[in-house]
Amino acid sequence: MTLKEALDALSALATTAGIDPAVARAEGESLAATVAGPARGAYVDWCAETGHGTAEDFTTAASRGRRYRVAQTPAMASLASSGSAHAAAYAQALSDVALAGSFLGEENARSIGNAATAAAAQLGGSPGQVAPMTTREHVPGVADHFLQQVMEQSRIVRDKLAALEGTQIVRDPGAGLVETDPIQTAPPPETPAAPEAPKAPKAEEPQEPEKPATSVEELLAELDDLVGLTDVKAEIHRQAAVLRVEGLRAKAGLEGLTITRHLIFNGNPGTGKTTVARLVAGIYRALGLLSKGQLVEVDRSELVAGYLGQTAMKTADIVKSAIGGVLFIDEAYSLAGDQYGQEAIDTLVKEMEDHRGDLVVIVAGYPLPMAVFIGQNPGLESRFRTEINFPDYTDDELVAIFDVMATGAQYDAGEGVQDRLRELLSQVERGPSFGNARYVRNVLEAAIGRHAWRLREVDAPTLEQLRLLLAEDLAPPAEVVEPFTEMEEPVSDVPDVQTESAAEEQS
Repeated sequence: MTLKEALDALSALATTAGIDPAVARAEGESLAATVAGPARGAYVDWCAETGHGTAEDFTTAASRGRRYRVAQTPAMASLASSGSAHAAAYAQALSDVALAGSFLGEENARSIGNAATAAAAQLGGSPGQVAPMTTREHVPGVADHFLQQVMEQSRIVRDKLAALEGTQIVRDPGAGLVETDPIQTAPPPETPAAPEAPKAPKAEEPQEPEKPATSVEELLAELDDLVGLTDVKAEIHRQAAVLRVEGLRAKAGLEGLTITRHLIFNGNPGTGKTTVARLVAGIYRALGLLSKGQLVEVDRSELVAGYLGQTAMKTADIVKSAIGGVLFIDEAYSLAGDQYGQEAIDTLVKEMEDHRGDLVVIVAGYPLPMAVFIGQNPGLESRFRTEINFPDYTDDELVAIFDVMATGAQYDAGEGVQDRLRELLSQVERGPSFGNARYVRNVLEAAIGRHAWRLREVDAPTLEQLRLLLAEDLAPPAEVVEPFTEMEEPVSDVPDVQTESAAEEQS
């Protein structure tokens, strides 16, 4: 399936699911771009498949889509949070887009690793989970060797997809796909129909009931299952308890203080801010404070336009898509300092007031710039009174996160893998730009590609070989972005991998 075909299928399904097909297509284009980022010449193929004309369009889309490698797109999140019967099919369509993106440009293992993690995120699993792969027309080349191995590994995920229609899927960023009790539907007939009796038309079959919303207790349990973040968990529990009691008091007709629900998340990249924001959206919905509970994640580029006057409309449109849920603004401090950002802030403050009953805004970024950002604007300072600090992960926690990601991807960490990861962590420079869990995810993505490359000449690998990651598969820090530059194979036989943008590592 080509990218154009995958995008057309996604748009058609979006219409059926009640999603604006233009929004769905834009999300799909960004997803494909971020998957294809490491491949040389990918932007040429991407432009040809999408109808866009410049490398800048590709770069912008890839930057916007980088979050889709670890989290569901807003449209997918909306379907999942509402328990839509179309959620499973839409997740499959997004995974097809991710796979199609991995074929853009010169094929290479890193793009396959990106496709795997991105598709897993759309399916609601942990970053790194193997994506469902479909067959395609054979194209000679080294990439086909490791692609066949990835396709073998995908069978388990396809089985899970097949079971989605009757199984509730709990999104746990720390544990992959978690299957709970099947949803009770109308029982099948006690005896099969007679052979000569025709099947009832599909149009007359009863519609599958929507899945029940996740409860506060279940969402808090998901929060507690995350690695580390002890103080963050305690604060979210406290917020949930306070808001629950305030809701009960309001129902009882008692007067109460107006509690500001908007939050500030302070922390370095990869410390779990987006994951926790997604759980907060679900918790607020379960408490009855939000009508939908979706998470819309944006940064400055998605709020600010190129001309004064356009920013207000652009910001208002973003807020409109977040009504009923949480608007998560990453690196919010970047809005300060110029008239365009100020226009976005002024619009945001107005929209927050107009929709204060069904909108929560979470702003996130580095601690010091966020303090300056909030303090500069009285409208923000009065609305954001609760700060939650996300500490950097320890080495032990990062190793645990790697194990969770690898397990969710149906991989086994072989002997020496943890020691190798600790060695890598000891070598990488720690600072505000260190990616924390994002760095570990990059290591895993590179390891998935190296593992596939290592098995490229094994005609019939065993299940153990398909699952086993070795210490040699883990690249040193300098090779996480370009993992195939120092191999024993001739350079002419090795796919080139371009360096991903700094935004990928800094986000």
